[in-house]
Amino acid sequence: MENLDGFIEGLPKAELHVHLEGTLEPGLKLKLARRNNLDLPYASEDEMRAAYAFDDLPSFLKVYYEGMSVLLEEQDFHDLTTAYLEKAHAQNVVYAEMFFDPQAHTTRGIAFDTVINGIRRAQVDAEDRLGIQTRLIMCFLRDMPAESAMETLERSLDYKDWIIGVGLDSDEKGNPPVKFKQVFERARAEGYLLTMHCDVDQQDSTTHIWQTLNDIGVDRIDHGVNALEDNALCREIKDRKLALTVCPISNGYVTDSRKTAEIKTMLDLGLRVTVNSDDPAYFPGYINENLIATQREAGLSKAQLIQLTINAFEGSWLSTTEKDAFLRRLDAYVA
Repeated sequence: MENLDGFIEGLPKAELHVHLEGTLEPGLKLKLARRNNLDLPYASEDEMRAAYAFDDLPSFLKVYYEGMSVLLEEQDFHDLTTAYLEKAHAQNVVYAEMFFDPQAHTTRGIAFDTVINGIRRAQVDAEDRLGIQTRLIMCFLRDMPAESAMETLERSLDYKDWIIGVGLDSDEKGNPPVKFKQVFERARAEGYLLTMHCDVDQQDSTTHIWQTLNDIGVDRIDHGVNALEDNALCREIKDRKLALTVCPISNGYVTDSRKTAEIKTMLDLGLRVTVNSDDPAYFPGYINENLIATQREAGLSKAQLIQLTINAFEGSWLSTTEKDAFLRRLDAYVA
């Protein structure tokens, strides 16, 4: 099989599924803890990584939320976002739509304004300095009450120009999409685009994916691998031209495999599947590592890698003019 690592590394890419809080690397976590006079139960980065022992979604989320304790000031959110954008730029990500979880911070007493102002400053600086374009997607925590999500939505309205859409993440068990139907209806009315996590191999996975289509009317699906279990569901997703944002390395930690064969099947079916990094500080691997792992395991061709990249730009929430400009950059690279 041809080694395509270098080709992958050079591709101009869009990333559609990355959680800013999930890019908090151990080194930065220790630095922020020192700056904020916090004691962490780890003496080194290696010791911290060794404690990242999780094998399913709930065990990961426990470590994930604990790690956010070092994010307190506006500058912390700025530094977090800057670190991701510098890493993404180094991997030839030219456009990213980034998730953030305000409830994970407001429930700790951190003001919504503190969170989003820090992130926004980093976005503006990175676009000026690195040329990387970004948008923000605000996620609601599905294991919290829908009333809390609605309060967070209302709090976001002062920043509508900075947020392109809303999503839904965290523990899916017992928290189906329809729980948040009214919240997402209000978000749509406010002009936000809609996406939802349909995590891999969860209870009632296909039922939940159908709910995102029929009850919520999403513009995109995050993860969504289990759609392959239902031919009618695959046809509906294809007919609606919905992108699926799959994250292979994280799949390998919280399920029985990276689901790379499933990504190839989705390509073969003509679904708008994309490859992304999810929480790369916890599931080690940014977008290049995820694409390389997928290509090697599934035996993807250069043409299939190009299609994954096209899917990401076409499945993004950019304007048609912006998409076309990025696709011309991709064409120039391939040529």
